[in-house]
Amino acid sequence: MRITNLKLTPVAVPDPPLRNSWGVHAPYALRIILELETDEGVTGLSEANGGAALLGELVAAGKAAEGETPWHLERLRVKLRGLPRAWSALEVACLDACARSIGRPVYDLLGGLVRPRVPFASYLFYKYEGENDRWGDVNTPEAMVGEARRFREEYGFTTHKLKGGVLPPDEEVETMRLLREAFPHDRLRIDPNAIWSVETSIRVAKALEPLDIEYLEDPTHGLAGMAAVARQTHIPLSTNMVVNDMADLPMAVEMRAVQVILCDHHYWGGLTGCKRLASVCESFHLGLSMHSNNHLGITLAAMVHLAATTPHLIYACDTHYPWQEEDVIVGGKLRFEDGSLTPPAGPGLGVELDRDQLAKLHENFQRMATRNRDDSAEMLKRDPYYLPFRPRW
Repeated sequence: MRITNLKLTPVAVPDPPLRNSWGVHAPYALRIILELETDEGVTGLSEANGGAALLGELVAAGKAAEGETPWHLERLRVKLRGLPRAWSALEVACLDACARSIGRPVYDLLGGLVRPRVPFASYLFYKYEGENDRWGDVNTPEAMVGEARRFREEYGFTTHKLKGGVLPPDEEVETMRLLREAFPHDRLRIDPNAIWSVETSIRVAKALEPLDIEYLEDPTHGLAGMAAVARQTHIPLSTNMVVNDMADLPMAVEMRAVQVILCDHHYWGGLTGCKRLASVCESFHLGLSMHSNNHLGITLAAMVHLAATTPHLIYACDTHYPWQEEDVIVGGKLRFEDGSLTPPAGPGLGVELDRDQLAKLHENFQRMATRNRDDSAEMLKRDPYYLPFRPRW
């Protein structure tokens, strides 16, 4: 089986105005759908995180992959070593094609199932009310408890992650306190995206310690800052910002800056790259969790196959998926049960493209004036005096 073509379709998916330390999400989340075509008529699917800026890299990767076999992943990985994000997307499509060609699920190519169901966490955002937005305005601690309760009732999540760095730190501590009061037996985590100073991070960590939170993600900037905070709290610190490739790990371990790494197959070299990361984390007694972005069902399926085959991934995975109202897969969105998912049934990733939905979301992309997401620019439309900088607190 040989690769003959890589078909790329950029899409724009409606996204509510979710707030973070950079600003607020634009009206559309940008993704690129990959179809890896082969000479045996088997097509592998994948999904890349990005807009127009990533298209050129993916086009180059597709040309480099033509004539290669999707089974020889290491050869392809070396060949595309200068295109790391493109390689991550291409690798998933290769695995999907290979698994489809033998009628097996992708998880069989990753070592087989170690857990039949994969738990996920609700992803709680402070937010503005958007057009046709069923969630409404959420900009107070009390409103956030209502959002979390709705996530729990609709999807069954018993782990909750707050996207912090939006309100003043004391208000976010109060949010966590109210969440603990409302859900005394659930797991809690918070991620301010490195917006706090070291001093503020330590003060907040001390205030959070009685709440028994699962981990504090990227409270401050850089390995040195994270190490300074880690020395002052017993709460585990997690990251997807200061450790995002293998080269970052030695110094992170030496400085004891983080205790939990968040993998993401879009950035860690695909599904096999995340498996390598899991082995390293196990060797150095680091925890492993899973990062999320505004993904669709193809990425979610890949995340489930990966998590279901990785023993060391013991934390509930992050996911933005409930915030997305539309998808590109046949049958509509994947459905959470009791806060978890099973790998979709069928060969490969277990999902197929809905051509009508793909065309609709591609039309959204074509109509956009700006084809790369910019949370700071979007926030400036709401508040002309908004100044994103680090640290804000």
